[in-house]
Amino acid sequence: MAYLAATNAFALLRLLPMSDRDKDIEILALRHQLPVLQRQVGKPTFTDTDRVILATCSAACRGRSCGISCCWSARRRSCAGTATCSRGATLRPARRSVAGARRPSARFAPWCSAWPGRTARGGYRRIHGELAALGIQAAASTVWEILKEHGIPPAPQRQSTTWADFLRSQADALLACDLFEVRTLAGARLYVFAVIEHTTRRIRVLGATAHPTAQWIVQLGRNLLMDLEDAGSKARFLIRDRDSKFTTAFDALVADACLKVITTGIQMPRMNSLMERWIQTCRRELLDRTLIWNQSHLLYALREFETHYNEHRPHRTLKQAAPLRPLPQPVNGPPQLGDLEVRRRDRLGGTLREYRHAA
Repeated sequence: MAYLAATNAFALLRLLPMSDRDKDIEILALRHQLPVLQRQVGKPTFTDTDRVILATCSAACRGRSCGISCCWSARRRSCAGTATCSRGATLRPARRSVAGARRPSARFAPWCSAWPGRTARGGYRRIHGELAALGIQAAASTVWEILKEHGIPPAPQRQSTTWADFLRSQADALLACDLFEVRTLAGARLYVFAVIEHTTRRIRVLGATAHPTAQWIVQLGRNLLMDLEDAGSKARFLIRDRDSKFTTAFDALVADACLKVITTGIQMPRMNSLMERWIQTCRRELLDRTLIWNQSHLLYALREFETHYNEHRPHRTLKQAAPLRPLPQPVNGPPQLGDLEVRRRDRLGGTLREYRHAA
């Protein structure tokens, strides 16, 4: 206790020469860092020193709105994938050692190992029959071991369509929407409604409000449908979560536009992975680096980020092109570095940077 009192006394002396303006700015920055850290860590572990300091400060500020809280609420974390310690996982090393003693001969293994990559639709019996037709003698159990070693499941399991395969095959017809929360400097909560196209990765920020009602969601749905009609979109499915703000009126509005609503499973964010990934990108590249004052400031920042995301930011899925800007074709081979004249454009005071050729 004496050591804590001494160190905090020296820390208090450091704050005495600071002006009220500097202290207010530091408090605003620290308050903004708190929600950023809460999204990155789970439930924090407090030491005895942390409890003493927080309890003392909260007791000194009792009755005043100083913003000190000794309890952090842990974020809800979805069970996208959990590692279980089962009997099979425990015996797996022993099974691998036994399987290594029964591997096929060195002459046959390299050729047969490449066979499942060429034709993995049939089961091991089908592959064994194809090998026999080619005059290659091998036991059916050997083919089964090679398939298992390469991680290829049995034929009935390979016939089922996974969610990732469905998203890839239906990308041209898929839209995804979601609501996410933003905190202002005053501690107010604002909710943003955004929609993304799976095929082009184009994002549409439809609106933001402090009180998201069902009527507000329906009105934004009308705006979205008009925008899609003007753009000539061929979307047929809309992925959304099970938020209570999406009422039957919203689903009926979407159904009238020949869009089928697909609701995600309970605590399964991977079913809306593209939308969740964009929200993470928006937080990391914009919201975590910007102090949001009010709703109008948030809308202005999101509009700037939407333009940057759709017209400039490269996407790996689109081969480093932007949703609304294809990559320029090189003329007479790639240009030399000495011939390039590049200009930088800053958005939101340098938070977002864009590089273009000089006019």
